Amino acid sequence: MLKSMKNKIQLAAMKAHQALTNPSGDQMTGWLIVVLIVVVVGAIFMVLYQDSISLIWNKIVSKITGLIR
Repeated sequence: MLKSMKNKIQLAAMKAHQALTNPSGDQMTGWLIVVLIVVVVGAIFMVLYQDSISLIWNKIVSKITGLIR
């Protein structure tokens, strides 16, 4: 089973390498657009929900520290 997982990881890495080194500019441009969209959406999400995220995070940390004490 471990060998199968290793083979899958190697195959995925090889496919990623081929995609990134593909001389076709269209594919690379597409990936750059996808990355840009993900970064922009993530930044907007973080700005809009920063207070909620901080509140949830602080509650999680206080629960964990309460369990440790």
